[in-house]
Amino acid sequence: MASELYNTIDALSREKGIDPQIVVSAVEDAIVVATRKYYKTQENLRAQLDKETGKIRAFAVKTVVENPEQVEDPQLQVTLEDARKVDPSIELGGELQIPKVTEGILGRIAAQLAKQVIFQKVREAERDTVYNEYIGRVAEIVNATVKRIEGPDVIFDLGKAEARMSRKEQSRLESFAIGERVRVVIARVERASKGPGVVVSRAAPELVQHLFQTEVPEIYDGTVVIRAIAREAGERTKIAVMSKDKDVDAVGACVGMKGMRVQSIIRELRGEKIDIIEYHEDPVTFAEKALQPAKVSRVTVVDAGDKHLEVVVDDSQLALAICKKGQNVRLAAKLLGWKIDIKSEEEKRQEVEQQMSALVGSTATPLESVPGLGEGLIEKLTAAGVTTVEALADMTPEQLEAIEGIGPKTVEKISLAVNNYFSSLDAGEAAAEAPAEAELAAPEAAATAEAIEAADGTPATGQEATAETEAVEAGSPDETDVESEGTADSEAPAEEPAPSEEK
Repeated sequence: MASELYNTIDALSREKGIDPQIVVSAVEDAIVVATRKYYKTQENLRAQLDKETGKIRAFAVKTVVENPEQVEDPQLQVTLEDARKVDPSIELGGELQIPKVTEGILGRIAAQLAKQVIFQKVREAERDTVYNEYIGRVAEIVNATVKRIEGPDVIFDLGKAEARMSRKEQSRLESFAIGERVRVVIARVERASKGPGVVVSRAAPELVQHLFQTEVPEIYDGTVVIRAIAREAGERTKIAVMSKDKDVDAVGACVGMKGMRVQSIIRELRGEKIDIIEYHEDPVTFAEKALQPAKVSRVTVVDAGDKHLEVVVDDSQLALAICKKGQNVRLAAKLLGWKIDIKSEEEKRQEVEQQMSALVGSTATPLESVPGLGEGLIEKLTAAGVTTVEALADMTPEQLEAIEGIGPKTVEKISLAVNNYFSSLDAGEAAAEAPAEAELAAPEAAATAEAIEAADGTPATGQEATAETEAVEAGSPDETDVESEGTADSEAPAEEPAPSEEK
């Protein structure tokens, strides 16, 4: 029959969920510490609990050596001859156990020290048990009961252990009462030096995923799949779903009839907003859906490698697309896994204008290039900030007259000089294009001459080639006739008119 002490140890082990042998080892270690403190010795001490009687024996352990010359430390080693005086059956290399008296001599201080050692060993064993129990259950949803509230943190009872939920793991919309049962996510398990080692959360996206699996049968059986979740607890959640069955509407299945399914989840989350979005493989289409309720004008992929998108919305939709503190676009970017730059139509227009201005500015023509402008006039325009011909051409007469020293006649002079300058540029371009057209026409004429030569066997003269070209352009059906006529016209002398028969 087990002793009362061992029964107490067994009950404590069941309560803490640890192995009874761990508690027994803790008790034995505590007796060793107390005995060493009492005897003030550095001997190798051991203790042993008798399960039947409940007594704990302490003894010093020494290794048996053959002769005195081998004894290096008398507290740890003993000769074979001396050892057999205590235990005749001892063998060389064995361990001699020398009993230490503990009953009636271990005082209050030693007992208190033993108690501290036992508690420390039990706590360490309890932490190891909790760690091994929950380390494989990270991201799992469990039911917990609120045990107590410590400042901003909430302590939950998981049944076998306690768990802590810090402020950042809570939703700002939620508050808890002691004894309330809630569903939490096991966020991580820590080997903490004190306190609970399990950290739970109500702000993790896994909680929303679990709630949808519970409320939507299509998600539970795999017909509808949750592809991505982005959440800011207490504010808004975006969830992207996709249907594996073309006859099942993924978004409609999650919303439910009259919104009953999603409303049940919103109540569980204390009123947190939920956007349900249909998933698309195309990031452009997916981005348009993810930024709802804002209406997107266009989406452009800036860099597919770096996953960078540019989104343009109407000016009236910009605030709705960005939302409070950038929440909507931030959640959309997290949902897509892409970086999103969002701009209004006005911002995009200004950006394009700046790019065009930079492009024009890079090919700007100085005012000195215009022959009709004098040095004095150029100095006045430069002083007013007009330094290029392009900028001068964009100015209206009213803007020119607003410059000091420039009147209507000077404006006409400037207009005439600028027009002449651009007209000369156009004429130069036309002259450059004309030789190119002539060069293109020359090979065509040579090819026609070669064709005539191949048909007749006689080298074609310039006049024959010209006649042939004109005949081809006129659409003559017979090349041989055209060639004959051309030859007659060019070589035969003109015949004198025959005398009239009537005369």
